[in-house]
Amino acid sequence: MPRAASIFFILLPFRLVTPAAAADPDLIVVGAGIAGLSAALEGARAGLRVTVIEQNSVPGGHAVISSGGLSLIGTPLQERMKIADSPEIAYRDFLKWGEDANEPWVRYYVNNSRREIYDWMEALGVEFVFASMNGAGNSVARFHVPRDQGLGLVIPLYREILRQGGVTFRMNTRVTALRMANGRVAAVETEDLRTGAKADLSGGAVLLATGGFAARLDLVLSSWPRQMRKPERVVAGGGYFAFGGGMELARQAGGVSTNLDHQWNYATGLPDPFDPEGKRGHFAQAPGAIWVNAQGKRFVREQHEPKATIPVVAAQKPAFFWAIFDAEGRKGFRVIHAGFSDDRLRELFEAPGFIHRADSIAQLAARANLPADTLEATINRYNALVESGEDTDFGRFGPHLPRPLIGGFPVPAPRKIATPPFYAAPMYILIRKSMGGILVDLESRVLNREGKPVPGLFAAGEATGFGGLNGKNGLEGTFLGPAILMGRIAARTAAAEIKPPRATPAAPTRRIRTTPPAVSPKLGGACRECHDVTRLVAENRAGYWHFTQSHKLVVSRQWNCIGCHAEMAPFRPASHKIDREVQTAVCQHCHTNPPFPGRRTESRTGE
Repeated sequence: MPRAASIFFILLPFRLVTPAAAADPDLIVVGAGIAGLSAALEGARAGLRVTVIEQNSVPGGHAVISSGGLSLIGTPLQERMKIADSPEIAYRDFLKWGEDANEPWVRYYVNNSRREIYDWMEALGVEFVFASMNGAGNSVARFHVPRDQGLGLVIPLYREILRQGGVTFRMNTRVTALRMANGRVAAVETEDLRTGAKADLSGGAVLLATGGFAARLDLVLSSWPRQMRKPERVVAGGGYFAFGGGMELARQAGGVSTNLDHQWNYATGLPDPFDPEGKRGHFAQAPGAIWVNAQGKRFVREQHEPKATIPVVAAQKPAFFWAIFDAEGRKGFRVIHAGFSDDRLRELFEAPGFIHRADSIAQLAARANLPADTLEATINRYNALVESGEDTDFGRFGPHLPRPLIGGFPVPAPRKIATPPFYAAPMYILIRKSMGGILVDLESRVLNREGKPVPGLFAAGEATGFGGLNGKNGLEGTFLGPAILMGRIAARTAAAEIKPPRATPAAPTRRIRTTPPAVSPKLGGACRECHDVTRLVAENRAGYWHFTQSHKLVVSRQWNCIGCHAEMAPFRPASHKIDREVQTAVCQHCHTNPPFPGRRTESRTGE
């Protein structure tokens, strides 16, 4: 990517205005994750002028880093795969697994997911490639995986918004307060995260799609389920801006939040050694590992569902464990994060004093501060169980047990931990998704303490805990799907209330540019004359989070700027600016996994 062009990309203020969206908005959407984008498109198609306000400099939210899987019922893909599913089967699965799921939301979801999500997303260009079980609780395979994972959901949706028109995006901007007028939410107060400038924006209604609170660890722990021991430390592994801001905004207007102890977490949270605050972590999977506590003993069935493993991990003192594996197990170790490359994984393993490596179990125990005799006995016992073919200690494997699934596919058969080098990776409970949040009704209207709608205020997606649809335990795929559905419902409800005095727009005929121009990689060298990428990344400036993260890769891998910003070359002052339409073609450089065709370092350097 021309190094400089990639800098200029972020230096320019992003106030993308699609055609016919210059006037004050009818609907203000706070958050550009998949719920907010779904709401923006639904609102624009209903004839609303929509403004989307987002803290990041790019849309997509948590969906971009996810697998993109959706729990959908009775779809053509299931029919082609000869999977017999129905709303009634799904309804029973949701209620049984969730334990206290919101039954009206469950009923609406299972009855309408095919039409309102599958058909709608397919019409936008999303391609669902297979359906799998992917986790316990489902009677049949209904976890629908799109091509290009989460990016495969976000990019078609975002492009359709650009084609549709009627939508303004205000990026790098935080909503700090709601304004009331005549008993109705009628405006928002905003702050530009780069300049600090404050401004008010009026609108006919406000829709909160701000995500959950998984990144606010103090609130996570203060809301920890009472029936479970509170861990000494957890790591955040959800959206980077998921600080629960939507709940505070709703509270200002009289809205209430509920079920904050309903959280969907994972046991295998690998702390990020490069996070300066030590709060972030990665969702790791090590199918060849055993889990041992600080005393060097196995304590739970590895590869079991979070519903079963997290209470046991939390009960350990301290509440963490070491994933112990060998050279063969290292081959299967991965981080579940779309676009997390082998290079980034290698950096984790090479971080000093983080994932320990040794040529013997005794050495490994010393480096991880584990009792050597106990650890060796634990591994010898596990290896003997593998040789016998049955885990009689914890039921991980055996002749009559189904093989566990990861990503919908069976994990490899268990192997002995016997091939050096040996590894010990620290694991903490990873906070992933919020299943409690702003209280809403079936029309996604925010409710007050009396259970009545707050006029002019709507909410959707993880900000609401997905309407309580998951209860205490979510089935895989029941997060992005409800976010899409609720975003659409909220925008429809707002449109019916606002009743804009204009005709519903016709189907868009506007064409957008999604193919970067063909230019010589040699032009990328000129970018460095103006833009010191290394310095700008090191400054870690407020309002430049995405720039900093993406350009860390640019610096470490010496990528050519032309790879992402060909539309800015050759340099012409009058046209030296980012083309947000073309940019939708290059997100895959960082956000698809496994690598898309041609994704090699050579292609990025232009050599």
